[in-house]
Amino acid sequence: MNDTEMNLNILKKSIYPLFLLAVAYVLFSSGDAKTIIAGIAVFLIGMVFMEDGFKLFSGGMLESVLKSSTSSVPRAIGTGFLATAIVQSSSLISIIVISFLSAELITLSGAIGVVFGSNIGTTTTAWIVSTFGVKIKIAQFAMPMLIFGVIFRFNKHKTYQGLGNILVGLGFVFLGISFMKEGFDALKGGLDLAEFAMEGYLGVLVYVLIGTIATIIIQSSSATMALIITALATNQILYFNALELAIGANIGTTVTAIIGSLASNQNGKRLAVAHFIFNMVTGFIAIVFLYQLADLVGFLSSKIGIADDDYAMQLALFHTIFNLIGVLVVAPFTSKLVTFLESIFVQGRRDISRARYLDKAVAEVPEVALVALRKEILHLYDNATEVLSHALSLHRHTYVGMGDEINKAVESSVKMIDINVDDFYEKKIKMLYGDIINYATISQENMSVEDKHKIYSLKIACRDIVEAIKDVKILQKNVNKFLKSKNEYIKGEYNYLREEIAKTLDGIHTLKNNNSDDFDVLAKIKLLEESLNSLDMIKNGRIDKLIRNNSIETKMATSLINDSAFAYEISKNLIHVATILWIEDREIQELGE
Repeated sequence: MNDTEMNLNILKKSIYPLFLLAVAYVLFSSGDAKTIIAGIAVFLIGMVFMEDGFKLFSGGMLESVLKSSTSSVPRAIGTGFLATAIVQSSSLISIIVISFLSAELITLSGAIGVVFGSNIGTTTTAWIVSTFGVKIKIAQFAMPMLIFGVIFRFNKHKTYQGLGNILVGLGFVFLGISFMKEGFDALKGGLDLAEFAMEGYLGVLVYVLIGTIATIIIQSSSATMALIITALATNQILYFNALELAIGANIGTTVTAIIGSLASNQNGKRLAVAHFIFNMVTGFIAIVFLYQLADLVGFLSSKIGIADDDYAMQLALFHTIFNLIGVLVVAPFTSKLVTFLESIFVQGRRDISRARYLDKAVAEVPEVALVALRKEILHLYDNATEVLSHALSLHRHTYVGMGDEINKAVESSVKMIDINVDDFYEKKIKMLYGDIINYATISQENMSVEDKHKIYSLKIACRDIVEAIKDVKILQKNVNKFLKSKNEYIKGEYNYLREEIAKTLDGIHTLKNNNSDDFDVLAKIKLLEESLNSLDMIKNGRIDKLIRNNSIETKMATSLINDSAFAYEISKNLIHVATILWIEDREIQELGE
């Protein structure tokens, strides 16, 4: 845990008790306020259920759409808008986008485009609340949704469970709106908040600040907008003050994003700052041109059939218009924004002993968690090939890609490389291995049985990589010893062991860099497996021939038999790793194994 994360936790712990005391005081001092706060709480619970429901219901489809529809900024904006409008959760979209960024599945410009579109998409909540929530007895629709939602939640199929969560979420959202409206109606009899209305730009700034603070406390701009609309519909606040509060809600959600990104990686910080810049620019435009935008809303309302006194729907229209203007103003500068963000959050020199792709946000999205784990295991494999090569007194650049010339490259590599395999393992392998296993365990909690099987296979791949390193440590001692031997036969045999391992590493490198289909990869892996037979010196009679001809001493023979077995295990483990990493289809993978 870094200093920023620790300070953030300390701040939360110190503020949290004060917040609870303040809420308790309001609850016990005012029955009407209690109903409003209960409405907010129920609304937020509904949003959580809806978010979880769409995760289950989409079955990875949402992630696939977001990943494949961000090739350009306009497409990313459209995707962000549609996705948020459907799932009604900008936080869920943000989690997926940050996870894609961390796993390097989308570009920063694509992610920023999704956030821009998401800001427009989240305004649909205001339309739902203003259209249904304050005009009909919405609570009567909540009950059937809750009942059917609970029934579906008990179904074993994840799609039905997801649909059940969505219905339960919608039921709670509608119930929360009903509570808020009921609370404001009751509050009207004892306290008229409209009496505190403020005019002029001082009033604008005060109400924008109130909207910002409310969103920071509630941690949901959708809930804040629902609160504003219900207050407006019950005439507890004036129309212009409601517009100002809506601007504040937009600004407040960026503060929440900034706070949440403090403990995130570089990509999370970049996206949070992009969100902050966008909403601040949008808020500034809305504040400066507030009265002109209000006139525009009035004009458009008359054209699309919104009544002059339907201030709730006019507020929803205003919310959409100023977010749309923000996108039109900021989106053309996306490339410059990306350059700026990459300059202030520079990726420092990466510690190869620690994870590069494993981020908390990624763990929440199963499909992306699997991609991140696979990339991290490739990182572990790259570290392993370094120690494997050096332990055999080889440099990767001398034999990788050499094909039929590998034997010459090995024979010419006679200078011993001084490497402590144990030290390398402790410093550059063990921590990364631990990070991967820990992350794999955490990420599989919400995965399907099929995905959990993939996680298991990836763990096995990690274990095989580590076993290869442990075997090469034992092999290294005799390689260094016999490469200096005056006996050309034993020297040649140990060069042969080095050559076979180098050929395995080269073959896997070819698989890694070729986008072949699974059957093609399987065919190449089978060829690598056939070459392993040459390392079984007892079975192929190679050792017998050396002994009969008195080419090597008895002690040399026993060392060679043992070391050829270690070379065999190293190559076999590496080939098994390749089978797991580069064959995606489970049935073909099992065929390979």
